[in-house]
This record gives sequence, structure tokens and C-alpha cells, in this order.
Amino acid sequence: MTTPITRTRLTPEQRRSQLLDLGVRLLATRSLDELSIDLLAEEAGISRGLLYHYFGNKHAFHEAVVRRAADDLIEQTAPPSDDEPMVRLVSSLAAYVDYVVANHEGYLSLVKAAAGGNETLREIYEEARSALNGRIFREDAQGEIIPDTPVTRLVVRGWSAMIEELVLSWIADPGGLSREQLLEILAASLPAIVETVPEQ
Repeated sequence: MTTPITRTRLTPEQRRSQLLDLGVRLLATRSLDELSIDLLAEEAGISRGLLYHYFGNKHAFHEAVVRRAADDLIEQTAPPSDDEPMVRLVSSLAAYVDYVVANHEGYLSLVKAAAGGNETLREIYEEARSALNGRIFREDAQGEIIPDTPVTRLVVRGWSAMIEELVLSWIADPGGLSREQLLEILAASLPAIVETVPEQ
């Protein structure tokens, strides 16, 4: 005699979260434009109507998926809390490179959307960038990577834009550069740039 399978009934919030996780997974290999309600409904085995019930429309669905992806990026690139500053930086950069490689199409879509006309997606992108950049200035018992001043904040913002462009270009064409060599360049570039900042 077989034991009947009992299915756990998800709350609406749990179901919505499950659909967002699926959306993020699909976004890893597709552009945002390719991430349709129909595709997600098919992959999830539910009706289009139920998806509209959870997200309202395609734009709201895209925004919710991008926000979840940005939250995942911030979480997955969190540096260890108990290492010296440069070790934390290298660890976070390595996680960032790995994240962009694994979620290339989705990340590229976020960058393009931020440069486009969608204000909400631009805000999500800026919030994620601000969270990543803010880690550079975290000071604790292990010290800080660079001093926190308005000028260094400006420099780090420019540095992070360079990092993003370098990683995306490396994915498109590594040019013979290994992942380890790329990480060395990324990590060494921040102190080198900061050294050019005049004393305040």
C-alpha cells in the first residue's frame, strides 16, 4: 500500500516568492525582454491569469524579478566579516565576477534598463550599486580599505563603473586574461586610483 503524497499549500506570499525565484533563474540566461508572462507561466505550470493576479502586468513582473535579482546580487557578494580589508575586497569581487558570469543575460538587461527610460529599474540598479560601493567604506576592528570622504565616495563610484564594464567586456572576450588575473587587476585598481586622490 502506497502512502499518499501530501502537498503543502503555499500562502500567496510564498507562492509569489517562488515565482520570483523562478523568474530570476530564467533571467540568468535570457534578456529582460525575453522574460515573458507566458514563459514563466509555462515553466511554473500555472495559468497566465494567476501570474497577472500576483504581479498585475508585465512591467510590474519585470520590476519585481529585477529587484529580487538585485537583492540576490547584494547577498551573494557579501564579503566575510572577519578578514582584513583587502581580503574582504577580493572575496567580494570574486563573488561579483562569478555572479555576473552565472547571470550574464539578466545582469546585462539590468545595466541596459538602468541606462534606458525605466525609472524604477534605474532606481533598483542605483540601490544595488550603492549597497556594493558602501562596503568599501565599512570600518570595523579589521580597519577600512580607504577613508570615507566625499571625494573617495566619488572615486569609488567611478571605479565601480569601470569594474562593471571590465567584467562585462571580459565575459564577451577574455582576451587571454584568466579569472585570477582579472581579479588581481580589479582588486589592485582601487588602491591605485585612491592614491591619486589629493589629501583633503
